[in-house]
Amino acid sequence: MPTELEELVEFLHHGNTQIRQIACENLVGFSTAQPALFKRHQLLPVRDLKLLVRDYTPIAKNALIILINLSSDEEVLKLLAEDEFIEDLLAKLTNVEEPNADEVAMLLANLVKSENLQKLLTLKRKAPESVSTSQNAIDQLMDCFVKGAEGALNKRANYDYLSYVFADLSQTEKGRAYFTQRQEYDDVVPITKLTVFTEHKSDIRRKGVASTIKNVAFEVDAHPMLFDEDGANLLPYLLLPLAGPEELSDEDTADMLPDLQLLPPDKQRDSDPTIITTHLETLLLLTTTRDGRDIMRAVKVYPLIRETHLHVEDENVTEACDRLVQVLMRDEEGEGEGEPEQPKVEAPKNEDEDVVELF
Repeated sequence: MPTELEELVEFLHHGNTQIRQIACENLVGFSTAQPALFKRHQLLPVRDLKLLVRDYTPIAKNALIILINLSSDEEVLKLLAEDEFIEDLLAKLTNVEEPNADEVAMLLANLVKSENLQKLLTLKRKAPESVSTSQNAIDQLMDCFVKGAEGALNKRANYDYLSYVFADLSQTEKGRAYFTQRQEYDDVVPITKLTVFTEHKSDIRRKGVASTIKNVAFEVDAHPMLFDEDGANLLPYLLLPLAGPEELSDEDTADMLPDLQLLPPDKQRDSDPTIITTHLETLLLLTTTRDGRDIMRAVKVYPLIRETHLHVEDENVTEACDRLVQVLMRDEEGEGEGEPEQPKVEAPKNEDEDVVELF
């Protein structure tokens, strides 16, 4: 005899809309407390939930939340990463009237853990009106993220979790190539669209963007473009989040980047130590070449790192500051100019963008 909960799960495919809605509402909590409940009968409940994502808005919302919570399971992830379902999610995400767009973005942030989602980098689909002129799925996601910040595209969505999608995709060579190459449809290098969000009010958006930038910095061949003021002009976007209210001497600030010279007295550095650590690790990656080190010394990066070290009480931040200072302050004598010296930073991996769970 099935238990009451098992019977409730079976109602997910009931023909009556109200019964489906009640079942979804009551099962949300069990998607984290008893996830095995949804794996019965060869994942039939998960298959039902995939269909319910297309259902009426309240049902679809709860179905998405349940799937977000279940998608950390490898079997469930494999089932959800199928092409047809991904197209369903993309159609909803790029619909500016979609009320559950943020839940879709959260689910995609989990599903991108599947290798199958790497196809987002090459997938082509119809360009969604009012969102993007590109037929490339990845461009459409980027346009949703950039244009949709703080409800500017869809008043019921902010698309912040797409930053986690970008962070995962940028762990691969193809992903990093996308972020560092000028795109035909708008003649813009994608990484330059993300840098402006390093001081955004959303912790999620800042965190995902910081990780994406760090992953892109592993492409040493892209460093000249990342430094170039006519390219990504990356340095000010990395350094501003590290700058606090401390008053620096004229000697320290004289050669700093213009954006760093006239900061207001109430300037606050990023409140999240993990984001600060990520930016410091990105700066360390940018010291891989002699040119990179020389640029960072010339614009007086050291005083900012010194103040960060003094005022942020976090072990990882302290360690990252120490490693960066050791590189910047050492004697270059004896090194071959331009010879890369690989900094000791771990290769890109899922370190910050954990699986999203909703309760």
